[in-house]
Amino acid sequence: MTRLTPICAEADLAEGRARRFPVIHAGRNAEGFVARHHGRLVAFVNRCRHLPLSLDYGDGEFFSRDGRHLLCKTHGALYEPSTGLCVRGPCEGDHLIPLEIAVQDGVICLVESVA
Repeated sequence: MTRLTPICAEADLAEGRARRFPVIHAGRNAEGFVARHHGRLVAFVNRCRHLPLSLDYGDGEFFSRDGRHLLCKTHGALYEPSTGLCVRGPCEGDHLIPLEIAVQDGVICLVESVA
């Protein structure tokens, strides 16, 4: 069984922007983010794969200056937005942890499994 937890209106998430939201991951409170890149919505746990730190500095800025990659501001690691693959940095070859999302009635929602 699944539950849809609203994150934000799809119309409120512009190209190259992201929105942070609370999530339970591995049984613990964590933070996720949803981003729009080339018109596609993607969502990941907000945690660098090198060290357990958020990618942004709490400012909601996740993209590199050129807008091509997600950026860990602490280590400079670059991740492909479409897959979460680290393409440069200390965790090269590793992936961000994906989160399942869906759009329902114009609202981006986190898809959560419930027992």
